[in-house]
Amino acid sequence: MDEIFSERLSDLIKNSNYSLNDMEEYVGKTSATISRYASGEIKGVKRSTIVKLANFFNVNPAWLAGLNDEKYVINQQTKQAFPLLGTVKAGYNYLASENIVGYISIDKKLSDPENYFALTVTGDSMQPILYEDDIIIVHKQNDVENGQIGIILIDDEEATVKKIIKHEDYIELIAFNSYYPPRKLDKSTNFQIVGKVTEARISKIFE
Repeated sequence: MDEIFSERLSDLIKNSNYSLNDMEEYVGKTSATISRYASGEIKGVKRSTIVKLANFFNVNPAWLAGLNDEKYVINQQTKQAFPLLGTVKAGYNYLASENIVGYISIDKKLSDPENYFALTVTGDSMQPILYEDDIIIVHKQNDVENGQIGIILIDDEEATVKKIIKHEDYIELIAFNSYYPPRKLDKSTNFQIVGKVTEARISKIFE
């Protein structure tokens, strides 16, 4: 599979309009390292890196890894695309172009695709449901139902993803990883709900 991965990555790079320098920031690897992936010099590339490379070229991560021959996950005629964001912060339009690091495609017919965006999971607080570098698809909205998983902005910082439990005077943010205790947010805390997680992708792509 290492050989297939390097061959397919090499072909993607050769047949694209992107340079290795274009890929550096998105993938989080130097151009020299990416070149070594494509040449086959580096073996056993991490799943998270393969996923980032696949998302950069909008191809199926399992195909890029050499696990199947389905280059594209969805029917290209029915897909809708929406932005993959680097960060979500308060105080400005987080769907602005300068905050978009890529695009995610989906084959569902969405009535309001302009209100969807995607984020990359960081950290381990939502394991074993969500893992680092998994992609979550979010519907932009300022409230969620009790018990749903939402995106919350706290103190104008980057967004966090948590299960939201509502109480009369506060909400509770629940992590799936029991190592992290629940966090209470009341009216004295500067926070806002900015979206509901509607789908998680990639986490089981190699199972």
